[in-house]
Amino acid sequence: MIVVSAASGAFGRLVIDQLLTRCPADHIVAAVRNPKGVADLAARGVGVRLGDYDDPAALRTAFKGAERLMLISSPELDPSRRADQHKAAIDAARTAGVGAITYTSFLGADTQAHGVTAAHHATERTLFASGLPHTLLRHPYYSEAFLNAGLRAAVTSGELASGTGGRGINTAFRSELAEAAARVLTENCHLGRAYDFTGNLWTYTQLAHALSRISGKPVVHRDRHGRAPGAQGWLEDQVRAGALERQTDDLQHVLGHPAATLEQAVTEILTQPAPPAAGPAPE
Repeated sequence: MIVVSAASGAFGRLVIDQLLTRCPADHIVAAVRNPKGVADLAARGVGVRLGDYDDPAALRTAFKGAERLMLISSPELDPSRRADQHKAAIDAARTAGVGAITYTSFLGADTQAHGVTAAHHATERTLFASGLPHTLLRHPYYSEAFLNAGLRAAVTSGELASGTGGRGINTAFRSELAEAAARVLTENCHLGRAYDFTGNLWTYTQLAHALSRISGKPVVHRDRHGRAPGAQGWLEDQVRAGALERQTDDLQHVLGHPAATLEQAVTEILTQPAPPAAGPAPE
């Protein structure tokens, strides 16, 4: 039996979708904080159990009988509390007799104990100390943060602005990371491994060229001088510093096929129906 924690989130649902193509539904359990919120998974034959990272007793029950546990990192923002939640899950897994854990970590967590990787670094150390067989899936940033329906606006205006300074970006799509996770959970050759996943390196200049070719309309890249607002500005700062240029072939190796190219991603985005316009505000 495979238990997927935090299964109600976007990534967890994608992992379950992939698992359903590889094993029977009654071999899969979704551990979630709100079982009523995943009635659709139950309707597909997936087992559903209460699995709250802040409730160790519930976690022990949720993980009981699991040969493999997909430990998806908590959405908690505070690194200390997040690491404590992960430790509680690992302790519960050991008590419940889980056979092996697959954990969604982050690139650089093996060496960086601060910032974005702080909780992941602590969790990797906890896993090593637990003695449980495990596999580490160190994710890059998701491609969806950069490559999304918002690119339609660049096609319309003919201009794509960024503050990335022409540096490379190694993101990967959630769907491919979920496929890789499902393979790790259902294949026997990954225990004891730590994978550093990256997608194909791309730049905003290349993105502008891809938008032009696929849309048939000229799009030019302009380097933004001011910082973009909010999280986008922070992400672009990381890119400009060269923090997203690391490359490995781990994702392709686990998938058994190349990761999506920039051309493929842009084609899919531009050929999808445009989202409906917002209706009038309710009175």
